[in-house]
Amino acid sequence: MGKLTIRVDRLSKQYRLGGRKSSSLSVGDLFQEGIKNFLAFEWLSVSKREANTFWALKDVSFEVKAGEVVGLIGRNGAGKSTLLKILSRITFPTEGRAALHGRVGSLLEVGTGFHPELSGRDNVFLSGALLGMKNAEIAQKFDEIVAFAEIEKFIDTQVKHYSSGMFVRLAFAVAAHLEPEILIMDEVLAVGDSRFQKKCLSKMEDVGHHGRTIIFVSHSMPAVARLCQRVLLLDQGRLLQDGPSSKVIGSYMSSDSGSTAEREWPDSKTAPQGEVVRLLAARVRTEDGEVADSFDIRKTFRAEMEYEVKRGGEVLQPFFRFMNEENVCLFCIPDNDPQWRRKPRPAGRYLTTAWLPENLFAEGRVFVDVALCLLHGTVVQFVESNVVSFQIVDTPDGDSSRGDWSGPLEGVVRPMLKWTTRFIPSGVGATAVLPREASL
Repeated sequence: MGKLTIRVDRLSKQYRLGGRKSSSLSVGDLFQEGIKNFLAFEWLSVSKREANTFWALKDVSFEVKAGEVVGLIGRNGAGKSTLLKILSRITFPTEGRAALHGRVGSLLEVGTGFHPELSGRDNVFLSGALLGMKNAEIAQKFDEIVAFAEIEKFIDTQVKHYSSGMFVRLAFAVAAHLEPEILIMDEVLAVGDSRFQKKCLSKMEDVGHHGRTIIFVSHSMPAVARLCQRVLLLDQGRLLQDGPSSKVIGSYMSSDSGSTAEREWPDSKTAPQGEVVRLLAARVRTEDGEVADSFDIRKTFRAEMEYEVKRGGEVLQPFFRFMNEENVCLFCIPDNDPQWRRKPRPAGRYLTTAWLPENLFAEGRVFVDVALCLLHGTVVQFVESNVVSFQIVDTPDGDSSRGDWSGPLEGVVRPMLKWTTRFIPSGVGATAVLPREASL
């Protein structure tokens, strides 16, 4: 790594809303409208045209070196697709420049670059030719591409008859196997079943390990965290952050004013409640107390439940339950704070906090349910599902429980275990070198 493959310098792109798509007119247009009328129109409509334009990108600058896998994230309309189209030479910037060194392979949408009237076979060779590859080079990769795409029976069928799943499988296989120096992928995992999505992720990891540069756009934060050590965050056309994936993803996930990390019930009439207790709020915070809905797997954080005891004298039992995206219960835990355990509580406001250790949850989104019962008689005061949620991000930095493994890891928890490995010389019995405490 070290050779510069992408350099973007003060890149800007302006679009006009409605009206003429291009500011340039043909000679025929000029004669039809009249030179004088054209000039008068241009002079009088400057302010109107400026009011009907917007900057999809504004002053974006960054560099990418060979072998880097860089994630590009941001909300809809942030400018991600515009940036990729400029890098792919589909459109041109209004200001600034983008220099790319090496062959560029792009998959910006299903079937980009495919001719619908040609067969899958012909489109594979066409795509390779557009990358500057010779037929012999493409033929050498052909069987591997078809096998990966799983469309052997339909490779000689016109692609206009392909389903969206077949389309994306072949398009991804072509983009990933024809070995461009720079690979640009936009939401390639949004189409296709989960099995193929995992297959794509594994292939992209393999591509990155072979020293090729990848620009990867996705709304799936676990996928971005798994593939990319560096992430760019775009917002309203501007580059807000450029840094380590865990930091940038965390900032992105917690930046929305409609964050899923906190929920309040200010109206006492509509708040979940029983005769004794009323729920006021629930939230998740960093160890330092900042409300956030994305957490690095290596960091401690906390879940909070705020409530009001309307009638004192009862022993209370608050609960937190944590569910994953497949609606699997990860665990359910009651409050065991010794200060209030088995003790009646006077009327007033309370804040119950569960401290969640690092390296506990697997990566992905976790949903929090809250409940509160009276201990005697187990009278339920409230049970609320999915009141808040948060994202666990596990980066490939090497010091989390995944270590140096960047591939998929199954399971609903991901603890940091203590590991020991002993070398056993040949001819020595295994039991001879095992300590007494390690024997079963």
